[in-house]
Amino acid sequence: MSRWRRTLRLVTVGLVLAIAALVVPDSAVKTTEVALVKVDQANGVDLSPDVIWILAVGSDARPGEDMTHTRGDALQLVGMDTRTGAATAIGVPRDSWVEIPGHGFDKINASLYYGGPQLLGQTVGNLVGIQPDYVFITRFKFFQAMIKDIGGIDVDNPIAFDDTYLKPQGFPKGRIHLGGYDAMAFSRIRHNLLRGDFDRSANQQRVLRGIQAKVRAKADVPGFIEKGVLSVMAHLYTNLPPAELFRLAEAMAQVEPRKITSCVVQGGIGDIGGASVVLPSTDMARRLGDEARTDATIEHC
Repeated sequence: MSRWRRTLRLVTVGLVLAIAALVVPDSAVKTTEVALVKVDQANGVDLSPDVIWILAVGSDARPGEDMTHTRGDALQLVGMDTRTGAATAIGVPRDSWVEIPGHGFDKINASLYYGGPQLLGQTVGNLVGIQPDYVFITRFKFFQAMIKDIGGIDVDNPIAFDDTYLKPQGFPKGRIHLGGYDAMAFSRIRHNLLRGDFDRSANQQRVLRGIQAKVRAKADVPGFIEKGVLSVMAHLYTNLPPAELFRLAEAMAQVEPRKITSCVVQGGIGDIGGASVVLPSTDMARRLGDEARTDATIEHC
């Protein structure tokens, strides 16, 4: 996309956001399927003003449950450099056993239940050394609908795997196309993966790459971006003003696929209180944070 066409599209998105802020029903009377929350920075690490960090979270909250106060399922800390177009995703296994401020030690995804997006962002930030600017949460049903709306995605699957309940016929090795349900299943399965939660987090990153590639490929289709913005806004809870939403849209539009890097925080497997947990390598987590902090790239995974 040329610089002029990209600028024109961003202006259009900005207008859509401004209009949506006026015409979309109030969050109290609409179905909340997506939440985008700005994190209050207390004592976070100094970050480059050119890098925006979003903690993306999948929630399997049941109907009627508050999706911002349940256990998160997928945790991906995504950084975008608005200067260079580089982006990175640092995957955090959801069962990572960490200290949650004010609540002792528990699985890292429990911090969403204890204190909502703010506490989850703080807990992940304490592990990696980068405090996210925003926390983005979506229900899996709405995630499936979004994948369907963009026509599905393509991912490179390194090894065949299946799951008795989510995908008994399994996913073959190689380049595969995923519709809404399959993208959700591909992101959530862990039991038959060689490295369990670590491989699941890597698969989530493959799905994120697939989404970004499809959105970028269809960005020139008239009305595609605007329709997506309105769809999300119609089911969105956020504490951000339209101008800040526009800033995020602009950052996402500048990401270049060849400049995307990703890595998953590794560690060991343990048993605490009869529950299987991940014992994350804090040294690795901090190294990844140090590498990605200033320019949203990871050189060594």
